[in-house]
Amino acid sequence: MSAISIQNVWQQYDDNVVLENLNLDVASGEFITMVGASGCGKSTFLRLLLGQEKPSKGQILLDGEPLAAEPGPERGVVFQRYSVFPHLTVLGNVMLGLELQSSPLLGRLFGSQRKEARDRSVAILESVGLGHALNQYPHALSGGMQQRLAIAQALVKTPRILLLDEPFGALDPGIRKDMHELLLSLWKKSGLTVFMVTHDLTEGFTLGTRLMVFDKTRIDPQAPGAYGARITYDIPLNSDRLAARAALDALPERITGKAATPDLQGASA
Repeated sequence: MSAISIQNVWQQYDDNVVLENLNLDVASGEFITMVGASGCGKSTFLRLLLGQEKPSKGQILLDGEPLAAEPGPERGVVFQRYSVFPHLTVLGNVMLGLELQSSPLLGRLFGSQRKEARDRSVAILESVGLGHALNQYPHALSGGMQQRLAIAQALVKTPRILLLDEPFGALDPGIRKDMHELLLSLWKKSGLTVFMVTHDLTEGFTLGTRLMVFDKTRIDPQAPGAYGARITYDIPLNSDRLAARAALDALPERITGKAATPDLQGASA
């Protein structure tokens, strides 16, 4: 059974159809990267997976059961803008998720529970390279370090699914490369199922095991909101590299922009 099953999902706001007729099965442990023109519904799709929104039509199943209506600990999310709390230390930022989960009214843990939460948070921070910065505040961290902190926040509750919305878009190229290596390492160790939105086609091919292209194939000039985007390409990246390159070359310019064809030999295996 697929871990996640998307069945005839549509998303519409009043007369504006954003997504139409999405059908998709994703096995546990896959790394899905998603590309497409701006405004084609990629982030909307992530919000549906997170549970922030409910599909206008269709359903999303997790292990054969309807996805919970609200975001839960089985789903972690990292956005492009650093979702950290400036008044808390690095360690406090990560511990807060565990404290609110176990004690939603007080937001505090005590005794052995607090020690367990602290030890768990320290271990996660060490895994993302922030073990030396436990007592620092976010303003003292670089952009890459803040995004490492955001990833630690998402992972501390041991989610099954990690949702990434342009997580490295604001970082310099050198820092992005380091973050790519970190993300792949964490994914391989944890067995997470990852969905990642990116505008960088090379990033999508390098990181993912499966690349999906969102595009609006039906356009009515008289009613621009009448039709939504679909998944027009679903490209496996672990097998036939020549087929993947051919599929890439066939993508329309509105999706690829000025991005050069990436070297697929460097893609993850």
